Amino acid sequence: MSAKRKKVLVAPLNWGLGHVARCVPVIRALENSGAEVYLASDGVAMGLLQAEFPHLPCLPLPSYGIRYFSSNMVLNIARQMPRILYAAAAEHRVTDRIVRQHGIDGIISDNRYGCFHRQSRNVLITHQLNLRIPGKLLEYTTNRLLRLALKPFDDIWVPDTGHHDGLSGALSHPAAGLNNTSYIGILSRAMQAPAQEEPEYDAAVILSGPEPQRTLLEQLLLEQAARLPYRFMFVQGITGARTHSRPAENISMISYMTGKELNRLYAASRFVVCRSGYSSLMDLAATGKKGILIPTPGQTEQEYLARHLSAGNHFVAQEQSQVDLGAALLAAGRTSGLSSAALRLNDFGPQLEAWLGTLGSE
Repeated sequence: MSAKRKKVLVAPLNWGLGHVARCVPVIRALENSGAEVYLASDGVAMGLLQAEFPHLPCLPLPSYGIRYFSSNMVLNIARQMPRILYAAAAEHRVTDRIVRQHGIDGIISDNRYGCFHRQSRNVLITHQLNLRIPGKLLEYTTNRLLRLALKPFDDIWVPDTGHHDGLSGALSHPAAGLNNTSYIGILSRAMQAPAQEEPEYDAAVILSGPEPQRTLLEQLLLEQAARLPYRFMFVQGITGARTHSRPAENISMISYMTGKELNRLYAASRFVVCRSGYSSLMDLAATGKKGILIPTPGQTEQEYLARHLSAGNHFVAQEQSQVDLGAALLAAGRTSGLSSAALRLNDFGPQLEAWLGTLGSE
């Protein structure tokens, strides 16, 4: 008699496309291992899951509905905290129903703190174990609350190396470690491909993140790109209807790309312009591309990562309010980029197999 297939629910947060994008290699590995995979999310993240894995069941989860009302991230989150807490409680109730209906053995949640169940083995994927918040007292309090939110999870997988000079710097290396934490190397659906001898584009512009900042950056970069003697491909990061357009003679635009298409675009581009979100940085490391980082205004994590990596001359970093796309492209050629080998790209196989082996055990 063959062994019963393990049923695994993978639930990435819908905050731009980064969380779902870095879950793509995990989902593929689960399928290759013979697990029966269920997906769950909402919004544009759910749309990308369905585009990447149209053959897998994709279940709806409550939306957090996070928006940026100002450039102050602390105020943004504080203002929406009641809604966030309500959504997390609602997603926990929905997760309970999914586990009971489908007999889920294990849950892999990417930054969805309500996606756990007492009858399953629960993993949280996150690189944020040491939040950077303005003000020492507020930072201390926030990180204490984070520890409470981590408690329901049996395992914490950090997509980085265990060294303090890894991709995430201090974000994933708190002074006091957590006993159930494993550093699994960077996760990326992008893979290094042979570069074209004559690149088709001077820059690939990868847009992502919550509104309205995603649209504001798109408009800002389109205005500047149209005046430059370079060729651009804009990926809007909007799932749903698949659209193509030509906003200017030197600019092509597509609403979203799958992982395979993104690989081809990176290979066909000299540079990449993107947010300094962690998943975007892992994609840059995976492909070995040099890039220009524009952190979302007020998002302290992205601001820290942009400073951290530009200080080492890995990338060019510019604030959104001071973007000079032409100058940034010239400066990008003098940066070093990142090495995927040093950061252990998609090196999570042994950890995943060991975890699957625990499912269904008492």
